Amino acid sequence: MLRLRFVPDKTSIKFMRARHAGLIVSAVLSILSVAMFFYPGLNFGIDFVGGIVLEVRTQEPADLARMRSTLHTLNLGEVSLQEFGAATDVLVRVPRQPGDEAEQTKAIEKVKANLGQAFPGIQYRRIDVVGPKVSGELVEAGFLAVGLALLAVMGYIWFRFEWQFGVGAVVTLILDVTKTVGLYGITQMEFSLTSIAAVLMIIGYSINDKVVVYDRMRENLRKFKSMDLRSLIDLSINETLARSIYTSTTTFLSILALAFMGSDAVKVFAITMLFGIVVGTSSSIFIAAPILLLLGEGKLRRGAAPPAKTDKAAAPAP
Repeated sequence: MLRLRFVPDKTSIKFMRARHAGLIVSAVLSILSVAMFFYPGLNFGIDFVGGIVLEVRTQEPADLARMRSTLHTLNLGEVSLQEFGAATDVLVRVPRQPGDEAEQTKAIEKVKANLGQAFPGIQYRRIDVVGPKVSGELVEAGFLAVGLALLAVMGYIWFRFEWQFGVGAVVTLILDVTKTVGLYGITQMEFSLTSIAAVLMIIGYSINDKVVVYDRMRENLRKFKSMDLRSLIDLSINETLARSIYTSTTTFLSILALAFMGSDAVKVFAITMLFGIVVGTSSSIFIAAPILLLLGEGKLRRGAAPPAKTDKAAAPAP
């Protein structure tokens, strides 16, 4: 029976030789990503900033300049237009108008009347109105969910392993999340509640991969008492490398279909997840493991159970 092997069952890659480069590159990317949060800033969706959003589809490729000049005459504030998907699809954002919901309805009718006159046959695929109170509550709830997820991860890892593993996992996840912010800053994809859901999914996926590596490290800490920590971490990563790559590749290919064939909201979610899979898998090797090495060998070995086997099977230290 033919079996394809993209990764050998046994590898002996010295990952820890690149630990300093991995940490430095990751830290620099995360710092730049945080900077992008402020400039150019995220393209916050209506969920977070409030206002009116209309998804429209024109018969011909959309003329954004003409559409912008048409809406400018309505005096509704700074109206923004953004192409998405096909050349005929446009996202129209209108600031929330002073007054109650009746004023928002009037603004929508004005937009529809003017666009309908300028672009015959135009279709309105979605119309949403979100108030400032609701958007503020969604912002707080979204970031609170991410913060609580990180705390829950740290508590779980701390309880299951040692505190060093918990610190390593949370620091790595923070770096993963900030890079995701950078993705939204560079691409200017709309950052909405769907994006928060994608970030939470990335946290869950990334910690699952790290638990597999951490669990093998814990086993090897008890098994090879005299092996230096650097060699032990390399051994543990190599032993779980095939599993991590096959799992990540399978998940990546599954979500790739959504990125090409899903709706616009699903595409944003899928692209974020694809990015998170790559970042989460690589950070398990080049970030989470080196952090454990920096925290020190003595504390990790303290209280370890007697070795199940002798160290004769241990690989020699590099």
